[in-house]
Amino acid sequence: MAPVLQSFQPWVEKYRPKQVKDVAHQDEVVRVLTNTLETANCPHMLFYGPPGTGKTTTALAIAHQLFGPELYKSRVLELNASDDRGINVVRTKIKDFAAVAIGSGQCAGGYPCPPFKIIILDEADSMTEDAQACFFFFLGSHCRTLQFMIIEPLASRCAKFRFKPLSEEILSSRILHICDQDGLNLDSEISSNDLISVSGVIPREVVEALYAACKSGNFDSANKEVLNVIAEGYPVSQMISQLFNVVVEADDVPDEQKARICKSLAEADKCLVDCADEYLQLLDVASNTMRALHNMPQEFSFET
Repeated sequence: MAPVLQSFQPWVEKYRPKQVKDVAHQDEVVRVLTNTLETANCPHMLFYGPPGTGKTTTALAIAHQLFGPELYKSRVLELNASDDRGINVVRTKIKDFAAVAIGSGQCAGGYPCPPFKIIILDEADSMTEDAQACFFFFLGSHCRTLQFMIIEPLASRCAKFRFKPLSEEILSSRILHICDQDGLNLDSEISSNDLISVSGVIPREVVEALYAACKSGNFDSANKEVLNVIAEGYPVSQMISQLFNVVVEADDVPDEQKARICKSLAEADKCLVDCADEYLQLLDVASNTMRALHNMPQEFSFET
């Protein structure tokens, strides 16, 4: 039965790198973390970057390389902070996990087994403000026996590791490698549109259409593009992320205007984390972007 189960294992798990050195195309991160693993002296870590670049995979690989299969369950706590996001999670799951004493530190199976535990918080920026405040209390109280690996931006007390976006060529080569390993033959070459359609990335022409509508100064046009984004079901958080890249790369926009737009994007992103309405937040982004590009006041003033 084992081979049958293996054949039906999802590719995302079957080809997930098991060691840090196997993480693809993040050379600087891999180099630093490899040196860190040799000493088994890990700082608190913050991994940030676009989705699908290996942040969670790297965190899991570090934990497996430090503790091995025997101690992994007792030394590593995995939480998806977008689901377990309230203060009670910190008060119960994290507190109880941190309170359990660590054994006398015998290495199991040749693994380093350092004298601390690891907590992996995936999408930690989704935690509520109360949960974050409580979390940092534990971060200070248990800094000798716990190492927190935060996948998304949360804390300034962590060593920061930026994961670079993966190019279309890298994605294509990885898919072709998987097909070769599984003995699959592709009928035609993989195009960039094929990769985009299954990766959750919003087509660039959609992002640029919204940006062009903002540059035109016509609110009705901008509102129409916002409605198109909502109607197509594109995640607004992803739209904000890609719109940020378009704004930063724009050579014809002064830095002051870019700063105003980026501030608006950050505020909308925080509101979305707090479950705000997607249409209203994207419309607010479009309105603020339009005002910034046309040097309008940040806030409208009304005569009394």
